[in-house]
Amino acid sequence: MKSTDSKKSLAEKSSADLQTELEALLKEQFGLRMQVATQQLQNTSKLKQVRRGIARVRTLIHAKASQA
Repeated sequence: MKSTDSKKSLAEKSSADLQTELEALLKEQFGLRMQVATQQLQNTSKLKQVRRGIARVRTLIHAKASQA
């Protein structure tokens, strides 16, 4: 999936869905950090993608909260 497609799909989600998406991304980030610490991570760019995904979701949550 391209990043523009994921941005559009995230923008259409409700606040509760965004919150669950954020929790899933934070758990994934934790798992990736553990893999880095044990030197088991093969795809190091995945960590950067997850970090940016977290930022996108948090931005949308904040924008929806300020609209209400």
